[in-house]
Amino acid sequence: MAKRGKVDMNCLFFCKPKITKISTSELKEAYLPNKKGKYFLDVRTKPEFSSRSIPGFINIPLQTLHNHLNKIPKEKEVVVICQSGMRSSVACKLLKKAGYEKVTNVRGGMNRWI
Repeated sequence: MAKRGKVDMNCLFFCKPKITKISTSELKEAYLPNKKGKYFLDVRTKPEFSSRSIPGFINIPLQTLHNHLNKIPKEKEVVVICQSGMRSSVACKLLKKAGYEKVTNVRGGMNRWI
């Protein structure tokens, strides 16, 4: 069990918190047109984000995410994307363990973004 304010790193890989998964089509058609109540998070590196990103997404690289949780509102649904879906999956688990209720992973990431 994680101590208050700390994330249990072992549980990032072994626990199964409920995380919503959506496709890039769902992101484009349902999520981006209605941004109310959502926080869009891109966990790729800064160079990856600079070379190609989706308007409205905020870049906080996965490697530094645990140091920037205070920048992400807990009352909003956090929609997370990366390049392929792997880093965003880890980020979603970290967010759930840190107490975020509504966390959504974009399957396939930027590789599937048209």
